[in-house]
Amino acid sequence: MLLIDSDDSHVNDLSIAEGEQDLPKEVKEKKKKGQLRTGLTTGTSATAATKAALQTLLTKKVVGEIQVTLPKGKTVMLPIAWTKIEDSGVTCSVIKDGGDDPDVTHGAEICSTVAFTPETGIVKIHGGIGVGTVTKPGLGLPIGGPAINPVPLKMIKDSVNEVFDKSTQSLKSFGVAITITVPKGSELALKTDNPRLGILGGISILGTTGIVLPYSTASFAAAIRQGLDVGIAQKADTFILTTGGRSEDFMKLLFEEKYPEHCYVQMGDFAGFSVKQCHDKGVKKIFIGGFIGKLTKIAMGVKQTHVRGSHVSMDFMARLAKEAGASEKLVDLIVNANTARHVSEIIDSSSISGFYDLLCREAVKQLENYSGKDLLIEVILFDFEGNVVGRFPNNVQI
Repeated sequence: MLLIDSDDSHVNDLSIAEGEQDLPKEVKEKKKKGQLRTGLTTGTSATAATKAALQTLLTKKVVGEIQVTLPKGKTVMLPIAWTKIEDSGVTCSVIKDGGDDPDVTHGAEICSTVAFTPETGIVKIHGGIGVGTVTKPGLGLPIGGPAINPVPLKMIKDSVNEVFDKSTQSLKSFGVAITITVPKGSELALKTDNPRLGILGGISILGTTGIVLPYSTASFAAAIRQGLDVGIAQKADTFILTTGGRSEDFMKLLFEEKYPEHCYVQMGDFAGFSVKQCHDKGVKKIFIGGFIGKLTKIAMGVKQTHVRGSHVSMDFMARLAKEAGASEKLVDLIVNANTARHVSEIIDSSSISGFYDLLCREAVKQLENYSGKDLLIEVILFDFEGNVVGRFPNNVQI
């Protein structure tokens, strides 16, 4: 991915970074013009394949395309690459379209096999060939289970209900077994962080919105500047910057209706750049909202927090835990943790308090390097359920 520098003069440096040298010429041109095409996640692809397979299983009619409902209610139409009907069930394939994002799963075949079972009313989703198996904690998924994230799981189950809602048959008459496979998943996984994270044998089925946004530094930077300019034009002097859509939703719930829509800007992985823009444009205060992984990277001073561009330092998190009063045993557990989320699980199971506030304090210190003391910065850390677990500054003396 392209890195964005805190100096605005570097934003339009469109040299091709590592991992992007092999992009087609037309994609490189689109990058320069800010005309990149969005794509669809592996979760959306798996949902489409499942929905098509189930519909074919019920009707005995092959479909050429299928409509999928995304998490926020929008719908997209996906083509079905092929369908195989057997006595044991139906398999459909979707070719994952990552848009213009340089994603290793772009063009991958995502398949779903659907079969009826005697367990009436029960829908079970399994990971087959090419879908990784979780072997380490800290991923929010059961150890030994398939690496299919919660949002795609819900999308798949919802698609089953959508099919039955339009069918004369009822889920009460039988159960449904769904097996997601990715024929080249084990090969593709070697190009991802999955092996390091303990996801073995394949890729993860991912997605929180169902859509893949292309990582174009110039276009993302322009979107951040534009978002700030729109708010400033409407007399806003306070902004809420978030790392993504889910953290933005949680910030809106936290603040209720205190701030209008134009005060919210998604900064993505570009925290330093966003803070400097706020400073340069005369903003008085910003709130930064996010989850433990990206906020830890910010606290470490990482400029570009995209998952492929940097890793969380367990030593850094262990030092903060020690400052918060963690025992040597707890510190050792954190040093050997698998992910930032794993660290949060260790912290949450302990009796120490203040760790998350310290993490937010360090994030504020790093972000002040882009703004000095002229801009008031408050960092808020959410858990994955949307609860505020850390905040700085706050009413607690740290």
